Amino acid sequence: MQRIDYLGADRFSALGDTPVLVVDAASWTKPASPLQAVVVGIDREGSLPSTDRQAFDVLLTTFDAAPKPWISIDQAQFDDTVQRLAEMVHANPVAATIGAQVLRLSSGLSLPEALQVESFAYSTLLGGAEFRRWQDASKRGTSTPVPADPVLVLRDGNKITLQLNDPDNRNAMSAVMRDALYEALANILDDPSKPNLTLEGGGKCFSTGGSLPEFGTANDLAEAHVARTLHSCATALDALGEQATVRLHGACIGSGIEVAAAAHRRIASPDAWFQLPELSMGLIPGAGGTATMGRAIGRHRTMWMFLSGKRIVAAQALDWGLVHAIEKQG
Repeated sequence: MQRIDYLGADRFSALGDTPVLVVDAASWTKPASPLQAVVVGIDREGSLPSTDRQAFDVLLTTFDAAPKPWISIDQAQFDDTVQRLAEMVHANPVAATIGAQVLRLSSGLSLPEALQVESFAYSTLLGGAEFRRWQDASKRGTSTPVPADPVLVLRDGNKITLQLNDPDNRNAMSAVMRDALYEALANILDDPSKPNLTLEGGGKCFSTGGSLPEFGTANDLAEAHVARTLHSCATALDALGEQATVRLHGACIGSGIEVAAAAHRRIASPDAWFQLPELSMGLIPGAGGTATMGRAIGRHRTMWMFLSGKRIVAAQALDWGLVHAIEKQG
């Protein structure tokens, strides 16, 4: 590996030819010069070497059931996995490297501050060429009617259940649903009786994330940032602290896990699975995932989910700390 100096650092960025570096985890030293490239540290021997974890965005090992922040990869699939990660970065280098930068910054910030940083970056990417390419190539269909009550509010004494209520659209997080959820959460925060909250999804899954037909429809990206952070469901859910529990089942994709990860108690059904698909769209998580999931499972494993786009099942989510328990849901 050549020395990365200040003049040569441009090469190792989304504007250069090397937006991703795959390096030996045991010997890599973070350069003093600015480095925007995604850094993937590999441990092919499965020895879990002592290393400066902050120098990497992802750490891959063949060691079975490796501890945080490592991601365990089967020996037979290791090289293909590394190659696939590099291909994902090269396909959308701006989104990939900005995602890495946001996760690096967020790890040292409070949750509200981290959500602000994510939103700035997300709005920037909405105006970028990689997202426009996805828009031009995708067949997203048209928006379908949202129920009159996209979030049901059920109260029993000092217990409130909020249920995402658009099962025909797999509880896709439309702007109408997001606003209704924020209003309900804000009302609970303002309630002096401090009721306990359970957030769940109606139908076959918790939520498949943002409503695809609505992606990129904001005319003013700066104003969209203000609205996104002013009415952040992740901020509100986190502010409820121990009052809030989220129950997850079926698909929990994109914002369908990003918001839920802000809850202080997260329970999954055995059939639950989780995914961050935004990189393939030329974006980063925009509903709080870099902050909420970064705190739940660490920035390295969050970056792995973001780069790979792979699903993780309930058992792995429990092992990583994304959920606190697995329970059958009635």
